[in-house]
Amino acid sequence: ESMPLCPLVPPNLAGVLGAYKEGGKLEDVEARVGQGLLPGGQWRPSDCRPRDKVAIIVPYRDRLEHLSVFLANIHPFLQKQLLDYGIFIIEQAGTDDFNRAMLLNIGFVEATGMRDFDCFIFHDVDLLPEDDRNLYTCPVDQPRHMSVAVDVLNYKLPYADIFGGVSAMSRRQFEKVNGFSNMFWGWGGEDDDMAARIKSVGFHISRYPNSIARYTMLTHTKQKANPKRFENLFNGRKRMKFDGLNSLQYRRIQVKLSKLFTWVLVEL
Repeated sequence: ESMPLCPLVPPNLAGVLGAYKEGGKLEDVEARVGQGLLPGGQWRPSDCRPRDKVAIIVPYRDRLEHLSVFLANIHPFLQKQLLDYGIFIIEQAGTDDFNRAMLLNIGFVEATGMRDFDCFIFHDVDLLPEDDRNLYTCPVDQPRHMSVAVDVLNYKLPYADIFGGVSAMSRRQFEKVNGFSNMFWGWGGEDDDMAARIKSVGFHISRYPNSIARYTMLTHTKQKANPKRFENLFNGRKRMKFDGLNSLQYRRIQVKLSKLFTWVLVEL
């Protein structure tokens, strides 16, 4: 353990990154960015001791072309930041409405079961960071909303309490709010519910400046909106103590450590 700690701000960051790299077949992405990866899409620097163990949790279904672009870009990005990280793709089986928040809870549980991660980045597969000074670490004090400025939203925050897209929470913070609600099926609402949880336990949402926390969104068809999202939000605080990590039920169908990521297929 005589190695020095990795620097708080890695020395070789480029700042604004050029156009994102194309994806293509997963095996092509593997050939391009797979060198040095440990099984399950994990990596750690060899010449310094990382400060955080970071799990990137990606909720997933039917987005293969996005996944390959995401992986082609995120691995080099995270390695430049000298992080000890693993990428977890949590895939919802079947055709029921997508439950993003539940998949994020599952990712937290599965990742912590495999390794003592202390930092969690909850990351939509269609968002690519545009600036490597956007550090994928966990704030000690407050949860952080990462995707502050997204190209399709004109690089502006749509509203003050937004927590969707990409967010970072330490293990302690996530456990303190009992994770996400499991009740949001279909698109929307779960991130606002999390914002309310964060505030109700005395945290607030922190953010990097929007000159750095910039993202490109890959184009996609919008999911079916959740008709109950407002009703669920309204009852959110009452439910928080018993709806979340402590009420999570799912069936793990398969876990596979591939070169670029750890794949967890689940039935909700």
